[in-house]
Amino acid sequence: MALCLALFLSGCTGSGNDAPTGSIPETGAAPTGAGSGTGSGAVPAAAPKILKRLDLQLNIPWAAVFLPNGTAIISERESALLKVVKDGRATTIGQIPGVSPAGEGGLLGLALSPDFASDSYLYLYYTSPQDNRIARVKLAEAPGGSLTFNAPQVLFTGIPKASTHNGGRIRFGPDGFLYAGTGDSQRREQPQDPNALGGKILRITPDGQPAPGNPFGNAVYSLGHRNVQGLAWDSEARLWASEFGPDVDDELNLIVPGGNYGWPAVTGAPHRKEYLDAKAVWPSTADSSPSGLEIAGSTAYLGALRGQRLWTVALRGEDAGTPVAYFTGEYGRIRDVIRTPEGGFWLLSNNQNPDFVLVLAPPT
Repeated sequence: MALCLALFLSGCTGSGNDAPTGSIPETGAAPTGAGSGTGSGAVPAAAPKILKRLDLQLNIPWAAVFLPNGTAIISERESALLKVVKDGRATTIGQIPGVSPAGEGGLLGLALSPDFASDSYLYLYYTSPQDNRIARVKLAEAPGGSLTFNAPQVLFTGIPKASTHNGGRIRFGPDGFLYAGTGDSQRREQPQDPNALGGKILRITPDGQPAPGNPFGNAVYSLGHRNVQGLAWDSEARLWASEFGPDVDDELNLIVPGGNYGWPAVTGAPHRKEYLDAKAVWPSTADSSPSGLEIAGSTAYLGALRGQRLWTVALRGEDAGTPVAYFTGEYGRIRDVIRTPEGGFWLLSNNQNPDFVLVLAPPT
């Protein structure tokens, strides 16, 4: 089946705080460039160029991945639908069973297996009636050329759920392990407990076991997080993460194994020796509430929900420059930023009713 799907794909062509459905928080009047960074002289890439807007009639999209042929798959949070985008049109593959959407929960992050050409696995992070969990489905070609998937195989359970702060971003790292950002699920005792799954970045094997070499001997990779929403690696394989603050101090963090990022004791960059400072901080969540994150070259690109803009942050080694904003208030909430096969970006709008995709040119 995997070989059949690989052949099918090679022949296709393709072109601060979250809010529940229907609620778009007011944006602040912060100027472009609001926020602080640790770097000096770091300059972001040139202003992003919009190529086109795809009006796909989406309903609260949360994440997207590109298959090897350039076809995209998008998750919708509340409907629990997987949709495929090919030739500028979106069609439904099917609904993920067992998803229990409420508040910020539902069908959330997606990640493509690094061995997709041979195993055809698509990984999912979703809210069930009991918890948040990670599962995978095997994609296959149906008669007529459409995609289908089998029943989800649940791999990892027990991530705490709540109406807010469910985390949900998953990505495979350069080491071949799956990383997952979780939220504190309104349980403030969890982020500082290395044996709890809430308020963490997790690192697991493709089969759902704690990855070897994890700092606490379990699935936890880093702790002291409030609600991790973006994960990306730079050219030196350093992991960066975007994170919601409460009403202040949204963060871009450089993640190290076993690192403690301070929540709920501290936020931002307070220079407390027992905690790791954020590398870039937005003092007001009205300007950001960062979600999806991508890194291209030496620049991080962050989607902003409440801030309704795209932030760029120049990276220099382990430091970050001053954030610079684009498209402020023009396209609504930006839930995810996805690198395209052509080297550009997709920006997923969120809570626009209907939602759309903004296609950006590769950075120069």
